[in-house]
Amino acid sequence: MLLLRILILSITLLCSNCIIAMPAQDYLPAGSKFNSKISLPSSNLGFEIGQRHVRHDQLKSYFYQLAKDSERVNITSMGKTSQQREQLLVTISSSENLANLSSILSERNLFSQKKGQLDNQKSDKAPLVIWLGYSVHGDEISGANAAMIVAYYLAASTDAKLVELLANTVIVLEPSINPDGMDRFVNWVSTYRNSTDNSDANHIEHHQGWVTGRTNHFWFDLNRDWLLLSQQESQHRLEYFHQYQPHVVGDFHEMGHNSSYFFQPGIQSRTHPLTPKRNVELTTTLAKFHASALDKQKRLYYSEENFDDFYYGKGSTYPDINGSIGILFEQASARGMQQETINGLLTLEFSIENHVTTSLSTINGAWENRKQLKQYRSEFYQQSNKLAKKEDFTGYLLHEGSDKFRLNTLLSKLAQHKIKVYPLIADFEFEDTEYQKDNSYYVPLAQPQFRLIQALFNQQTNFKDNTFYDVSGWTMPLAMNIESIPVNRTRRLKLAKQAWAMPSTTKPNNKSISAYGYIFEWHHFLAPKLLNKLLNNNIKAKVATKPFTSLINGETKQFEAGSIVIPAGIQQIENWQETLISASNSAGIKLSSISTGLTMKGVDIGSSSLKPISKAKTLLLGGAGISQYEAGEVRFYLDETLNIPLSIIDHNQLRQVDLSSYSHIILVDGDYQHVTDDTAKKIKAWVKQGGVIISQKRASLWLAKQEILRARFVTKEQINQLFDDEKLNYQDKESLASRKRIAGAIFQVQLDTSHPLAYGYQQSLLPLFRNSNLIMEHPQQPFITLAKYTPAPLLSGYTDKNLVNRLAHNAAIVAHNVGKGRVIATTEVLAFRGYWHGSAKLLANSLFFSKAFSAPYK
Repeated sequence: MLLLRILILSITLLCSNCIIAMPAQDYLPAGSKFNSKISLPSSNLGFEIGQRHVRHDQLKSYFYQLAKDSERVNITSMGKTSQQREQLLVTISSSENLANLSSILSERNLFSQKKGQLDNQKSDKAPLVIWLGYSVHGDEISGANAAMIVAYYLAASTDAKLVELLANTVIVLEPSINPDGMDRFVNWVSTYRNSTDNSDANHIEHHQGWVTGRTNHFWFDLNRDWLLLSQQESQHRLEYFHQYQPHVVGDFHEMGHNSSYFFQPGIQSRTHPLTPKRNVELTTTLAKFHASALDKQKRLYYSEENFDDFYYGKGSTYPDINGSIGILFEQASARGMQQETINGLLTLEFSIENHVTTSLSTINGAWENRKQLKQYRSEFYQQSNKLAKKEDFTGYLLHEGSDKFRLNTLLSKLAQHKIKVYPLIADFEFEDTEYQKDNSYYVPLAQPQFRLIQALFNQQTNFKDNTFYDVSGWTMPLAMNIESIPVNRTRRLKLAKQAWAMPSTTKPNNKSISAYGYIFEWHHFLAPKLLNKLLNNNIKAKVATKPFTSLINGETKQFEAGSIVIPAGIQQIENWQETLISASNSAGIKLSSISTGLTMKGVDIGSSSLKPISKAKTLLLGGAGISQYEAGEVRFYLDETLNIPLSIIDHNQLRQVDLSSYSHIILVDGDYQHVTDDTAKKIKAWVKQGGVIISQKRASLWLAKQEILRARFVTKEQINQLFDDEKLNYQDKESLASRKRIAGAIFQVQLDTSHPLAYGYQQSLLPLFRNSNLIMEHPQQPFITLAKYTPAPLLSGYTDKNLVNRLAHNAAIVAHNVGKGRVIATTEVLAFRGYWHGSAKLLANSLFFSKAFSAPYK
């Protein structure tokens, strides 16, 4: 087999225009024998694996053919992506196990047990479960190709040892975790691949345009979404993950082309402290199987560098907080068919073969250690109640009094993670505050998912190792801006017997009546969605910039500034009331009808303090150098969540665009040196003529350099001066760089709730997410700062104390006039990863209320 590979490689080098790929059997262990009735990938695809890039429809076709051919294979459709591609779950085992799969999964399902504990005897006898997930990043394509060969081997091999293994093991494959991104990448490579093989690393085949295949339809990194569940692909997958509850999870990726091959345990000091040490020990045990398999093929690899096991939102780390052993695999990527590297010619076939090899070593290693893995999973959950009793509190009280949408979103995420939350059935007084039963819930620590509760609610700020591959803080209640209180006593805490479940209907029953006008309040998360729909239907609306009190159904009701008023007397279209009622019911927002424009207190409905609201036409600048992730987050929030149209225009095309037709431009983080001087002048002139520009992070810095934003930023030299490096050795270089970096942490700001851009916020303290060390100085002029950091701002995650102190009291969000226009700038990420509901609304406020304030910069 080795001689054959050498021969193939030699022929490829001598004859560069010959497209040669290995037959599927040659990727597999030597001497393997196969059932000839099982279709080879090539018989279905029309080409060999590795000969060209496989599209998702071709991959799907082969797996359905495999299930048709083999009694060992079942196909489950988990759901569809945004682009309507099917998410496949492939279960491979003996025909007997597949016939009884439902009962097998039910018997070993921890969350279906009454006491939340596993029966050790049943657990020992139940099959071993292995889950292998491929190509969560769509442009890391070797994994999806390897999945077809692994599946063929498991379905077709007649080896006696494998037959025995399948009789006692259930193997689950996700052949393509990110189908939309996969096809985006395959289309790129197929478009730019030459007829003659080209290994030049500079060739366009290896350099994707904006946006890359790494992300899904909404440009989200699905490998960061296991915990956050903002994307439908993740929600579909998690349902099945908790059904199968695997003992081992393999997560197959690609990395830079000049690398070799990586498998965990990774850097052990960077493992999250909630992960048991036994998990790392078992990961290390399995690593020996990967090393042995790669040694036989003389492949380069490494195992305890670069990658950590900290953030639980990744595919290799989420299993670790759920009683499984998650293992990350990273293969050097050709990002095409082949590419020259420091280690020689790297081909797609080579990459596929490595992932096939470690897929099989994962199965083999898990099988040889099945007793230890089963015991580990059982003990993981048996320890939950013991660990809960060691805490100095019993659970978390959740409270949100004004926005059911955000509260229910948090509760829904917890339920998807199999965390039980119980509604209060009576008001509860705790620490001199009374929490009303209708909007308060309790999360007890003493339940099987104790560790996951801690992972989601924890606000740790001190760590042994200060280097993080991803974010260090992700506390979910903070992200949702939901009050979360550790409770140390349950006396007088009365709870429902059944855990919370999403209500079937939560929508109000607004009815059309003859009224002077209608009002809805802005604190609802979906209020911008309702307002946008009304404006798109030419229904005129105003925002109250001062509070007032009106008589509603015989009772007095106070309306805060930011309330939306729809006066009947200014409407100019027919049947506007029917549209209003339908839209408000659909959004789940209650309308208050008023019979007079005279209020009981505060401004009247005809006051000039009620400002007309214009429909927003928004442009998001995209293109080379601009963060596809932050662009995707804004797109997801505005377009998908609020149904606000968003025009995305490449900055290279902006010179051809008439900006006067747009009301707003959004600039997310990026390297804006690619933006030409003429384009910058065009944007500046547009703002002065009345446009509104909204910026995040380095885009804000760019606006300051263009003299559009009047703000000063802390320089890199000033950041460096915060750290004493005089006594450091060369080995301290990485640690120092980590101290100067904010990988991702949560900070508290003081929000000016009287500002129109803060309408809908009742509390002045707001958690914001930050993942850069870009610091904006607090302006000396009053009325410019919308949000500034508190004196001790760090809430969750790691940030060096020098940076924390430098951030304190400085500005997080500023807004001021520019001629007739406005600029609204922040150094934060307002809609981070689609789950940061607490601050996302500031984006919507910036669209609708940007002309409701005036703050000239003098």
